Amino acid sequence: MNLNDLFSLEGRTALVTGGSRGIGRMIVEGFLAAGIDRVYITARKGGELHETAAELGEKVVPIQGDISTMEGIDELVAEISGRETKLDILVNNAGAAWGNDYLDFPEQGWDKVIDLNVKAPFILTQKLHTLLTAAASHERPAKVINIASVDGLRINPWETYSYQASKAALIHLTRRMAARLVQDHVYVTAIAPGAFPSDMNKVARDMGDESAKGIPNKRVGDALDMGGSAVYLASRAGDYTVGETLAVDGGIVNAHLPTHFADPAGGR
Repeated sequence: MNLNDLFSLEGRTALVTGGSRGIGRMIVEGFLAAGIDRVYITARKGGELHETAAELGEKVVPIQGDISTMEGIDELVAEISGRETKLDILVNNAGAAWGNDYLDFPEQGWDKVIDLNVKAPFILTQKLHTLLTAAASHERPAKVINIASVDGLRINPWETYSYQASKAALIHLTRRMAARLVQDHVYVTAIAPGAFPSDMNKVARDMGDESAKGIPNKRVGDALDMGGSAVYLASRAGDYTVGETLAVDGGIVNAHLPTHFADPAGGR
């Protein structure tokens, strides 16, 4: 046994939605460190997407698009299918949040968040089934990693009703998809991030020291935490982990639940 046998992603191809920034970019950096052959990244904003690809190198291939719509999902699937005959790893990371007072919370705040956070991961995985199963075998399964949130595991003090509901739904959806796809040698898992610096979690990004006060291990997450966790699930090391949601949160959920929460943007 050696580290290469456990964690190498050599010879594999991945797609990371929302891969141009934040948690998505951290996962891409982890995959690159593990020697992956190629990573496709998607985002709505083309400028930032292409900048990230240029910064991370030739193994990172940008595809601009909006997977919050069925048309956008179909376009992405067509683009990937035109370039690849198989897909080893799919990371459903793209997500949205919405906050409003209970009495003012709008229907749009439900539709946007549920469509992108719950429906899109399911539909995209479904439409990529042929490519995922083409890569999959009992000896080397394909992997689907859904990015949930600690807010799907506990209640936070902010009025992000649809976000919290969507992440709880995604965690349960992960289990249900895993039960079906394991028979095709496609293993589905999830990561529930805590406080990681990102545009969605500006407090963790801009006030890391303040955020750390509410986290049992007294710091916000970084690229090594997220990249390493994703590599574990995507690699041989994670081949016996199926349907599980891994909380990567410095202990917020399981070690200690403080009265001061650290991730007001919803745990992303």
